[in-house]
Amino acid sequence: MLVSRGKPLIVQGDRTVFLEVDHPDFEAVRSVLMTFAELEKSPEHVHVYRITPLSLWNAAAAGMSAESICEFLTEFGKYPVPSTLRKEITEFVARYGLLKLVRTGTTLQLYSAEPSALADVLRMAAVGECMLESEPSAVEGGFAAAVRAECRGHLKLALIRLGYPVEDVAGYRDGAALTFDLRRELPSRGAAPFALRPYQTEAVEAFYASGSAAGGSGVVVLPCGAGKTIVGIGVLYRVQSQALIISTNITALRQWRRELLEKTNLDPEQIGEYSGDRKEIRPITLTTYQMLTFRKKKLDELVHFRLFSARDWGLIIYDEVHLLPAPVFRLTAEIQATRRLGLTATLVREDGREDEVFSLIGPRKYDLPWRSLEAQGWIANASCVELRCPLGGEDAQRYLTADRRGKFRIASENATKLEVLKSIVQRHRADRVLIIGQYLDQLKRIQRELAAPIITGKTPSPEREKLYASFRSGDIPVLIVSKVGNFAVDLPDANVAVQISGTFGSRQEEAQRLGRILRPKTDGGPAVFYSIVTRESRDQEFAEKRQLFLTEQGYHYTIREVAASGLLPRESFGAQQDSA
Repeated sequence: MLVSRGKPLIVQGDRTVFLEVDHPDFEAVRSVLMTFAELEKSPEHVHVYRITPLSLWNAAAAGMSAESICEFLTEFGKYPVPSTLRKEITEFVARYGLLKLVRTGTTLQLYSAEPSALADVLRMAAVGECMLESEPSAVEGGFAAAVRAECRGHLKLALIRLGYPVEDVAGYRDGAALTFDLRRELPSRGAAPFALRPYQTEAVEAFYASGSAAGGSGVVVLPCGAGKTIVGIGVLYRVQSQALIISTNITALRQWRRELLEKTNLDPEQIGEYSGDRKEIRPITLTTYQMLTFRKKKLDELVHFRLFSARDWGLIIYDEVHLLPAPVFRLTAEIQATRRLGLTATLVREDGREDEVFSLIGPRKYDLPWRSLEAQGWIANASCVELRCPLGGEDAQRYLTADRRGKFRIASENATKLEVLKSIVQRHRADRVLIIGQYLDQLKRIQRELAAPIITGKTPSPEREKLYASFRSGDIPVLIVSKVGNFAVDLPDANVAVQISGTFGSRQEEAQRLGRILRPKTDGGPAVFYSIVTRESRDQEFAEKRQLFLTEQGYHYTIREVAASGLLPRESFGAQQDSA
């Protein structure tokens, strides 16, 4: 039970919640608040959250009630919770589950215990297109109308856009059976014992729900390095069926393959790769979002759409689900009878389509604060340092006359950043340093200056694999990567990451980049994440936006000012590493 010492919250009628950072209960209050509200701003002394319909629906799907949310806000609010907000919270939470998709025999039905609610939505054109019946009929316990089976996903999308998230308990087909076991020992690691960690088991069971209609679709949110792939393998083991696994790139696919072969008794011939290199369809098939969305010309059909129906899949796993491209959303709307698991470090989407993930993949089924896993030793302890450097010379003049987009790029490619980077690499010369950036010209300049290898989107897969392997082994101490390094790269011994430039205000990118160094280190040491930012510029503005998600997870950015020379004082560096 938390103890109020002065009340750390100010709750406003416009759904804004202010949280006092210096309050003794800050950490504990934040861990509850983030389950039903979204962090919008993180100034030094007060964090600003917003309660949204989607944040409340995710909370409701996780079992939180409107009453418990209002009680929490009342207990820790400095002032009474506005009555209008209480009413809104109650109404929005009540909407989740007000409408349900159920199956009666072979018929899919939209059900509600409230006849007026069902009648209201049936009058909407977007809903009517998905129905076999335009009027509800009385059934046991409520009212229902028959739904076109092929419109299950489209109906859910239409209803959430109307403000009515559907609870889908219509169940899922089993799919073609695939029997296998998890290993108890890992031969590749000297017969080291293997078992799912407690939180991984909890995530698997939260998704699977004992095989009932209450489970089978949803998203598991865990930080990079916490073993989301193992959760996917655990779900696959529980389902015991053939599966399609979709990830971001070939490197990620091959990591999935290695993990499956290492941690299960599956035969290599049972796992296929469907990529630009190979076209194998096997009981477990690994492919990429890029393959699924490939078309020869803009208006052509999707060439590889058949993958979704190539076998009787019992499970589809969406790795890095927050990156789902629009065509895959559309394809997913057609396959709602198949179990669907989304894996991600953050549900944040910069295009605001989180509601589509909620509808088509499912609600958030399991989530753990990053700092909780860090405290338990499951991910590396990490410190975040923002280094702010000046913009000088011709760049400063160009910045003054550029448009907003131009200002961002000039500030991002600030030449002073290179000198700062050199200081970091020199100070961490005994470490494994990963340099990540947005602009290829900038990265190539860094490559020339540091004589370090680089991986970009144009680097052939065999060469990527070779460079990643050399970095893992320590043969390469510094590796430069473009945006391709954001996702699904297993670099367990990387303990320093330097972000030289980023994608505008992308919060999920910031989370992914920190995630590159969060795997526990063999020596048990901590990690450092540097962001080099141009002071008082568009670059700094977007850096503040990028940091929001990690701030919500409990990470604190230490901000250091850098001189025009780019040389850094000793205190600018992560405290645990000082190789100079």
